[in-house]
Amino acid sequence: MTSRITLISPALNRSLREARFDDGSPLDPSGRARAESAAGSLGAADRVLVSPTVRCRETASALGLAAVPEPELAGLDMGRWRGLTLDEVLAREPDAVLSWLSDPDAVPHGGESVRALCERAAGWLEAAATFEGRTLAVVEQELVRALAVAILGAPGPAFWRLDVPPLTATDLSGQSGRWNLRLGRELGAETR
Repeated sequence: MTSRITLISPALNRSLREARFDDGSPLDPSGRARAESAAGSLGAADRVLVSPTVRCRETASALGLAAVPEPELAGLDMGRWRGLTLDEVLAREPDAVLSWLSDPDAVPHGGESVRALCERAAGWLEAAATFEGRTLAVVEQELVRALAVAILGAPGPAFWRLDVPPLTATDLSGQSGRWNLRLGRELGAETR
């Protein structure tokens, strides 16, 4: 059985614009307008899921999707760094940032490690492989990166080498243990 999953990264908000660890801020007007203009471009899905974050829920709504929150699709828990910019954390804790960026098991912020996120994403993908039909999910960029690392069997540090632009689609097709991956399709572009 082949499963099809389309992951949508959220539209822009203040946190994304400022390279700020998610602070729960809503979509900004241009992000909302861009998502609304892409409404209807995603095709039919048998189930629609959303990360519990504000920007993902608002993106799903702007896209006209009636999405069900899925806790397993949450973004990376940044612990005490939540709401800070990377520059702010670098100024306060340069060694901690270096550790976090070089060691997928590091949790200097007290939240979740990159490796734990990749394992959580891989577990969700394993369960999703049993669903027949097409799944559409609006998820944080770091979850898309974690799924790509898991699918490719890449080492943990590869997580930092993947870029997921806002409001793009990543298509997964396959089955447990064997997935194909297409990254960064602009919404509104031709779908499969």
